[in-house]
Amino acid sequence: MTESDKAQIIALLKQEWDEIAKLCASLSDEQWHTPTECPGWSVKDQISHIIGTERMLAGDPLPDVEIGNLAHIKNDIAAANEKWVEQRRSWTPAEVLAEFKEITAKRIGMLEAMTQKDFDAPSWTPAGQDTYARFMKIRLFDCWTHEQDIRQALAQPGNDSGAVMEEVLREVSRAMGFVVGKLGGAPAHSRIEFRLSPAASSGPEIMLRVERQSEDSRAAVVESFSAGGTATVAIAMDLPLFFRLTAGRESCETAIADSRVSISGDEETGKRIASNLAYVF
Repeated sequence: MTESDKAQIIALLKQEWDEIAKLCASLSDEQWHTPTECPGWSVKDQISHIIGTERMLAGDPLPDVEIGNLAHIKNDIAAANEKWVEQRRSWTPAEVLAEFKEITAKRIGMLEAMTQKDFDAPSWTPAGQDTYARFMKIRLFDCWTHEQDIRQALAQPGNDSGAVMEEVLREVSRAMGFVVGKLGGAPAHSRIEFRLSPAASSGPEIMLRVERQSEDSRAAVVESFSAGGTATVAIAMDLPLFFRLTAGRESCETAIADSRVSISGDEETGKRIASNLAYVF
């Protein structure tokens, strides 16, 4: 996919929203109220959160509801998210699912009415100023991540391969230079290779490489290491765990201790990088 391919971005969003609707349509009332790893949010609250963001993008005003002083609210965006969730706390699962289907259908219509030029236009995004196309790719990433939160809470893994997951991985990969260099403190002349096993038992290992060439350069994602170099650090894990760690859903120290993450080469640097993978919450 090119950076601003409108049709493909819309198709992936629709695919993801349809997958979420299908998953939720099968849930019992008890499952809808199952707590998830996002503090204070049930499965139903996860869907309310997605609804709220799409309502905001459709131009709806922020709900005028009280949310109190919640410890997990760290900024204005988190407070706004909580208002949309709180507004729907008394709703039935059927009402929340019906609204999810209604607002996502509306948003697909709005996106289809936009031009390619609109998708290419500068836009605010959660990752800084970019294009509206990038914003929608981040929406795909966010919705898929919350779908995985729901699946994790219900012990119902799925939708962890295919076109949506591949686009989510591209989005996460974009942050790895910052994550490895800034958060993980990769030293100069380091070459970090993530070896990610796919969720399915079959399929090739996915290699994600990050290099910091000198003291004066930043770490950057590369196709291959410069001058035919080999990895100074190799960090191996399965792909679902990689997503959970980058989303801050699990402690890497625990994953290292129980051998779900293995590190070879410069172990000190590898452990520091692996322990600082979380860049979204």
